[in-house]
Amino acid sequence: MNRRSFMWSAMLFPLASNIMDTNAMNTLLNSGEKSVRMPVLFVGHGSPMYAIEENEFVNAWRKLGTTLPRPRAILCISAHWETNGTFVTAMDKPQTIHDFGGFPKELFAVQYPAPGSPELAIETKQSVTSVTIGLDEKWGLDHGAWSVIRNIYPKADIPVIEMSLNYNNSPQAHYDLAKELSSLRDKGVLIIGSGNIVHNLRLVAWDKMNEPEYGFDWAMHANDKIKQHILNNNHKDLINYSLLGREVQMAVPTPEHYLPLLYTLALKGANEPVTFFNDKAVMGSLSMTSVKIG
Repeated sequence: MNRRSFMWSAMLFPLASNIMDTNAMNTLLNSGEKSVRMPVLFVGHGSPMYAIEENEFVNAWRKLGTTLPRPRAILCISAHWETNGTFVTAMDKPQTIHDFGGFPKELFAVQYPAPGSPELAIETKQSVTSVTIGLDEKWGLDHGAWSVIRNIYPKADIPVIEMSLNYNNSPQAHYDLAKELSSLRDKGVLIIGSGNIVHNLRLVAWDKMNEPEYGFDWAMHANDKIKQHILNNNHKDLINYSLLGREVQMAVPTPEHYLPLLYTLALKGANEPVTFFNDKAVMGSLSMTSVKIG
């Protein structure tokens, strides 16, 4: 494998706390007052290099930052934090985790110093009654979170916490847990699932890595099938994605990049609109397709 291929494969197995925003979050959570109902997102995050590159995906993330209502805080469910149990980060200053190898030093130099929110972590824990949510003070923000969020909110002035994926849970259990987070949307919290709908690293077309769009037929078929189920509100079929045929099984050989999509879908209200953005495939077996609800 050449160095460029190694860099991609290594990515695939980046001080200021805004006191006003943090205080506003504390007041809101403690008062129980409702704010503007926030949209919910699923973002295909792709390569961590998008944190420092210029391309159409990055431009779409930046546009979100100018069109979304400004959140009081962000809760991100990232494909890159799997744990035994479910946890939320609960520190004041989460570290920027460079959870990859083989990339340029410029990428490792990136820091995203958004404040955390122990108060939101506690509120999240209290919102979920079906399981016990642990409070974590060691993790931080992995690239599934910061490489996207730094393009949406480059000033790093909005508190961010992460929720982990319990690798013991079934897709249905993840979906059910996500529903318990719904009240946070009414308290100004932007919930983001970060992964990829199509994410098969073993079948990546390395020779197409510099093309802006390239997808194998099976990958495009799987992506389109999943999109159609999303539009039709067929959440049961999406939860039981392993029964959707060979193409979907190839698109989701392991669950961690798909599960954040279920968190997003579980939070959809009955009449909320669904829109897609960054709806393209790259390197044959990866899709950047992203979803906005509300």
